[in-house]
Amino acid sequence: MSLGIDLIPYKVCSYNCIYCECGRTTDLTIKRKEYVPTDIVLKEIDDYVKNHPAPDFITFSGSGEPTLHSKIGVILSHIKTHYPNIKTAVLTNGSLLYLDEIRKEILLADVVLPSLDSALTDSFTKINRPNGRLKIEKIISGLVAFRKEYKGEIWLEIFIVEGINTDNDNLDALKKAIVKIKPDRVQLNTLDRPGTENWVKPASKKTLEFIIKYWNIPNAEIISKYKSRKDIKSYRDDIESTILDTIRRRPCTLTDLSEILGLHINELNKYLDVLESEGKIIAQIQNRGVFYFLKKK
Repeated sequence: MSLGIDLIPYKVCSYNCIYCECGRTTDLTIKRKEYVPTDIVLKEIDDYVKNHPAPDFITFSGSGEPTLHSKIGVILSHIKTHYPNIKTAVLTNGSLLYLDEIRKEILLADVVLPSLDSALTDSFTKINRPNGRLKIEKIISGLVAFRKEYKGEIWLEIFIVEGINTDNDNLDALKKAIVKIKPDRVQLNTLDRPGTENWVKPASKKTLEFIIKYWNIPNAEIISKYKSRKDIKSYRDDIESTILDTIRRRPCTLTDLSEILGLHINELNKYLDVLESEGKIIAQIQNRGVFYFLKKK
């Protein structure tokens, strides 16, 4: 069970990934600042831990790139000092790890999960659509440097897009980068539900299995978001029912559901993954975005 911490307003990021379930980036930046007041975050963490069972993990993720928050190191230090038995994880796109101060700030995390979808400029630009000052060579160098400094676990996530990063040149370049980075795990992922661009399609199981075999990396695995989500302690049937009742009245986008139900988009994504995998809802791309409908029996 993970307690998510969102330090970044929707939708501030250094990337504008074609597959992002949170939607299109509205502030494409690499400028670091205290986007959310640190004292408020610390008070919320203290209040949660005081009044709820301790989570297995406190996870930094959310509406954008968490390392853009200039005080992420202060918040991590607070957690480690006051709640040493709770593990911490940082979900990051890895784009800013070439900066010495950011690498230093997240060294306290137990697990860091960076992304690396391509090791070649052309496909990196097509998939991640980064801030113009970001170069893939510098990003890979940052990941390599972080591995040398960091004593915790690195789980490297690679998002596969058929026809963009699945050819031999891309796969060879990615493997070369993986060997340099030396992550503890390599996790292949692909589209579960519609992302930012409607032309992005899920990679087939055959493609994912081919990549695993082609790389021949012992710690590489194919991950699936929805398979185990209904088994975790934090999954609530009442929230699932409320989502279904809301969609039954009228189809909704992710943003609509978040505003109506008062739930964070990351939390909603967990339930939408399960509901889609069980065939209870379907997603349709319309002018205003991706809408969720009840699936007709």
